[in-house]
Amino acid sequence: MTAYSHDLAVVIGRFQPFHNGHARLLAHALRTAPRVTVVLGSARGARSPKNPFSWQERAAMIAASLDAADRARVTFAPVRDRYDDARWAADVRAAVPDGARVALVGHDKDASSYYLRHFPHWDLTPLPDVVPLDATHIRDVLFGSADPAAALAALADDVPAAVELYLRDWLACPVHAALADEYRALRKYHAAWQSAPYAPIFVTVDAVVRAAGHVLLVQRGRAPGKGTWALPGGFLDPHERVLDAALRELEEETRLTVAPSALTDVRVFDHPDRSLRGRTITHAHAFDLHTATLPAVQAADDAAAARWVPIADLVDMEETFHEDHFHILVTMLGLAPPLLPSVLGTSLPA
Repeated sequence: MTAYSHDLAVVIGRFQPFHNGHARLLAHALRTAPRVTVVLGSARGARSPKNPFSWQERAAMIAASLDAADRARVTFAPVRDRYDDARWAADVRAAVPDGARVALVGHDKDASSYYLRHFPHWDLTPLPDVVPLDATHIRDVLFGSADPAAALAALADDVPAAVELYLRDWLACPVHAALADEYRALRKYHAAWQSAPYAPIFVTVDAVVRAAGHVLLVQRGRAPGKGTWALPGGFLDPHERVLDAALRELEEETRLTVAPSALTDVRVFDHPDRSLRGRTITHAHAFDLHTATLPAVQAADDAAAARWVPIADLVDMEETFHEDHFHILVTMLGLAPPLLPSVLGTSLPA
C-alpha cells in the first residue's frame, strides 16, 4: 500500500496546452496524495492566442494522458480569471476540498509563479530538477507554423502522446485558423512598438451604459477579439480628458449620445495581464440613462454590431466577452457569477 505524505495534492495552471513539464508536476502530485485536484485557470473566457483551449478541452487532454487508475484519483476544478488576486485565490480555495494535509505542487519558475504564495495554509511542495518548458513557445509553434505536420514534429518531445493526438485534430479545425489570424495581427501590433525606448503603456476608456434593465454592448469587428462582445470604448486621444473620451467613443461606435450628467461611477482596471496588446489601463465609466425604453443604437466605426443586452443574460454570455470586459461588468454592475463545478477525471472523455 502506497504511503502518501498528504491527504490531497493541488496543481494549479492554465495548461494552454498541457505539456511534459505539467505532466511531471501531475505525476509528482499523484505520488504525494491519494487524491489530486487540478485547478484549471482562465476558465470560461473567450478563446484567444493566449488561451486557445476551453477548460473542458484542457481537462480532456490531461485525462487522456493518464491511465484509468490515476484518472479516477483526479478532479478538475475550473476557475475563471478575476483580475483580482484576492478574489481569484478565494475561488481556488472554494474549489478545493477541505483536507487536513494539503500539498500545493508547483514549480517556482519565474515571476508568473507568484500565485503559489497565495496559499500559505497549504504545504508548498516544489518539484526538483524540472526541465524548463514554456507553453508560450508551444503556442508560438502552433500558430506560427503554416505546416501542421511540421508544428507537431517540432513539439513531439514537448507534449504527451495523447496531447499530440488531440492537437493533430485541433490544427485542422476552423477555430485554429481564426486564432492564427489573430496571433499574426497581434505580432504585427507588437512589432510596431519594438523601436520604442521603453515598453508602451496604453490608456483606454470604456462605457458601461444602463437603460431599462439592459446594458449596451458592441461586437468587435477586428482583431484582437474579432467577433467577441465588448463595452464601447477605445484609446484616449493625446489632448483629451477620460470622460470626454468615453463619451466620444460611445458615440462613434454606437451613435448614442449621452449627457455627462448621466455618469454614476468611474473605476480604473489596470491588471498587468488584462490585454494581449500590452500593458493597457482602462477607465470604465458607468452611465445610467434612467429610461423605461431603450434608445436606438447603430454599430459604427470599428464595431460590427451594437446591442442592448438584458443584464440578467450577461452571466450566460461569459465565454463570448473580449479580454476582461466580463470582469468589468461584474464589478460595475455588482453581478455574482456562480462558482464553476468540478469534474471527476473519469467523467471526461479519454
